[in-house]
Amino acid sequence: MLARGLESRGHSTAVIDSNPDAFRRLGPAYAGLTVTGMGFDRGVLVSAGIERADAFAAVSSGDNSNIIAARVAREVFTVENVVARIYDPRRAEVYERLGIPTVATVPWAADQMLRRLLPAGSEPAWRDPSGRLRLDNAYTPFAWVGRTVADLEADTGVRVAFITRLGTGQQVTGATVIQEGDYLSMFLVAAEADDVLEALAAGPGEDH
Repeated sequence: MLARGLESRGHSTAVIDSNPDAFRRLGPAYAGLTVTGMGFDRGVLVSAGIERADAFAAVSSGDNSNIIAARVAREVFTVENVVARIYDPRRAEVYERLGIPTVATVPWAADQMLRRLLPAGSEPAWRDPSGRLRLDNAYTPFAWVGRTVADLEADTGVRVAFITRLGTGQQVTGATVIQEGDYLSMFLVAAEADDVLEALAAGPGEDH
């Protein structure tokens, strides 16, 4: 899926797998290179074009293999953009400190499950690593329809990052007038979340 996604965006790709049967999952339309071998083997990497690569993703089923491959790509072949999939979140923290960006799949999957299990709005869409800021998504309460983004920000303390209107994301300014059905994406301070969301639901103050 990753290889096909990159290819559909106009990038050339090479896929390395120790099992040649796995390449069948790429489908007949895949135009990239396939190389059989281990992703941390230098000769295999050279055969896959690592010396010309702008980016490298280590996404095998093993944490050790992924981090070794990622470090070889970064340290031996000086690929600038390297990322590794890691299942153990404790290891992911260590590798991040080594300068290898990681995608910790277990915490991510658990987080996505929580978002679907818990009531809408009870979990933010995103938190910054410090936990201080969060991104919340919500449909605009009807009381705000016809008001400006500046009014909403002043009354609630949020910062509207963008809105989704009729299925299309749109940038906003303070003068943007809120319409019925607008889906807000808002940054706010996590410690103030309850008060902020209460103010959002309450509608504009009397001075507007």
